[in-house]
Amino acid sequence: MDLPEISKASIRKIRPYVQGKPIEEVQRELGLTDIVKLASNENPLGPSARAVAAMAESMLECHLYPDGSNYRLKEQMAHMLDLTPDHLVFGAGSTTIIRLIAEAFLAPGDEVIYANPSFIMYEFVTHLAGATPVAVPLDAQYRHDLPAMAAAITPRTKVIIICNPNNPTGTTVSKADLDTFLATVPEHVLVVLDEAYYEYAAGPDFPDGLDYVKAGRNILVLRTFSKIHGLAGLRVGYGAGHPAIIEALRRVKEPFNVNVMAQAAALAALADAEHVNRSRAVNDLGKEILYAGLKLRGLAYIPTMGNFLMVHTPADDAVMFQGLMAQGVIVRPGRAFAMPGWVRVSIGTEAQNRRFLDALDQALAGQSAVS
Repeated sequence: MDLPEISKASIRKIRPYVQGKPIEEVQRELGLTDIVKLASNENPLGPSARAVAAMAESMLECHLYPDGSNYRLKEQMAHMLDLTPDHLVFGAGSTTIIRLIAEAFLAPGDEVIYANPSFIMYEFVTHLAGATPVAVPLDAQYRHDLPAMAAAITPRTKVIIICNPNNPTGTTVSKADLDTFLATVPEHVLVVLDEAYYEYAAGPDFPDGLDYVKAGRNILVLRTFSKIHGLAGLRVGYGAGHPAIIEALRRVKEPFNVNVMAQAAALAALADAEHVNRSRAVNDLGKEILYAGLKLRGLAYIPTMGNFLMVHTPADDAVMFQGLMAQGVIVRPGRAFAMPGWVRVSIGTEAQNRRFLDALDQALAGQSAVS
């Protein structure tokens, strides 16, 4: 469908975000009842029991507008992160903060550098602001090519976004490489470290973006409660940066962009370290199960530091997507990320991971029979 001529020219370049297929949609389309969704990097354990209890209690206040300042959540988060409340801004998921960046910092003629493939919202908000996207291909190991990104900086560069770990590849940028890169970035450029999967990453060389914020660097760190905290359905995320950066974002923030239940659940989730640790342990075990299963089947994959895995398939990824979905397993086809021939699977429980592997066998066998 063509957009009307009265629409902004810049939005005609936008590729709309396509979510992982919801369970209900697959039920309607295929008439299945037993479905496993491994398409959207959700926590298979769900939310913390403390968060659920807090949500239930907060329902009695849903006739009231939420606290637009997110006071309690901001105070607790600042204490935990060793920051001041002025270093933090909250939104309906970290995607909201990405949009605020475009509204606060980007104008037509500005350039935004990011990796390709990476999270599609970077391109989305760049076009929304009428700015110019500069997508730099990943390197041969599917990591951010930081030297190439540094070479892409021009006087028009306003924002650089680094997704660490990167979605969809699960690869990371090391602290040493990031330090070297940041030394080349002009002071007027805002560097955004999207750390939506930060809690799943591990290793002594993995950088903590907040260290740069505390050092006063021109850096904004994005994190979310959607992933390891299991609150994707409530939409709550945050940005951490120098108070001057945060104030610019607050100027364009909607007044009540984190609802009552989301604030209550996020505050309770912060107090449940056991749930976070268990979620991380389930993910680590899941990675090993999938790695072993894929090696046994002779299928290549990209080792991940997130809660998802890119798997190379010998068949067309759209065909594999349909073959897996026919058996009640929802994944994401690689072409959604400009990676045809791959599928992205979220890491689930042990039972869900083994079901994916069994469904993969069936899908591959069906493809072989056709060919």
